[in-house]
Amino acid sequence: MRMLINVPETVVADALRGIAAAHPELNVDVENRVVVRRDAPVAGKVALVSGGGSGHEPLHAGFVGPGMLSAACPGEVFTSPVPDQMVRAAAAVDSGAGVLFVVKNYTGDVLNFEMAAELAEDEGVQIAKVLVDDDVAVTDSLYTAGRRGTGATLFVEKIAGAAAEEGAPLERVEAIGRRVNERSRSFGVALSACTTPAKGSPTFDLPPGELELGIGIHGEPGRERRPMMTSREIADYTVEVVLEDLRPKGPVLLLVNGMGATPLLELYGFNAEVQRVLKERGVAVARTLVGNYVTSLDMAGCSVTLCEADDELVRLWDAPVQTTALRWGR
Repeated sequence: MRMLINVPETVVADALRGIAAAHPELNVDVENRVVVRRDAPVAGKVALVSGGGSGHEPLHAGFVGPGMLSAACPGEVFTSPVPDQMVRAAAAVDSGAGVLFVVKNYTGDVLNFEMAAELAEDEGVQIAKVLVDDDVAVTDSLYTAGRRGTGATLFVEKIAGAAAEEGAPLERVEAIGRRVNERSRSFGVALSACTTPAKGSPTFDLPPGELELGIGIHGEPGRERRPMMTSREIADYTVEVVLEDLRPKGPVLLLVNGMGATPLLELYGFNAEVQRVLKERGVAVARTLVGNYVTSLDMAGCSVTLCEADDELVRLWDAPVQTTALRWGR
């Protein structure tokens, strides 16, 4: 196993110490595993809190800052954070306007955020929740009842975060987050499996010359294995699967996401093919984001997320954001 780590047991803590050293605009509690924007709580503003297992960076800590999340709770690699983390985060960022939990649909995350919501409400914090379940690859999986939450998490956190930054009340921020999720669909492809620090070997066997269609972000194998395909063929397959389920009637936001080990050279080439397919299908693209944003450690591969966007969603997407991973408009 060749990894840039000390020992598997300290991977998350070491990373958090590194984030703290690199980003003084964040308050990083390494011991309690909470990352908070330094100016929180912001008077009169709804706060957004999200989190999940580590290994998906920059999701979620990389999205903490003005215009997006107020706080993030990193768990162990591919393991949900615990309710105490979420309660601490909610208390740290609540200004009295309430807190929105953004939760990916994985059983551990759902159960722990639900428990945290009850505990926070007992302490007088008003909580609302948005469940992200955009992955069309499977209906149920090893980790979920229902669809998995993947790339649309970025759209929900950015757009709901912009609404909160504008001063929208909690019920409005929640409704916008839910609307983004309902209008979003994703599908992922792996060219290689990922390797967790604790296991030290690939999470599934993928022979040379083959790929997995419909993978998850926790190292789960896909729903179908095929001989290696060209970028053009992968785009044809992936976009068609997403469009069959989403069937957008207007323009879309597009995320062409790398799974962690895919170079930007390849991702931009893949984006050209995705844009080609969308144009052939008569789907206009309002905005595009390309890069490694919702990852699975060192997995090579990509995912496509589409969100049917109206004028309000595009405006909120364009609104200023200043996080370690997304920055524009400031």
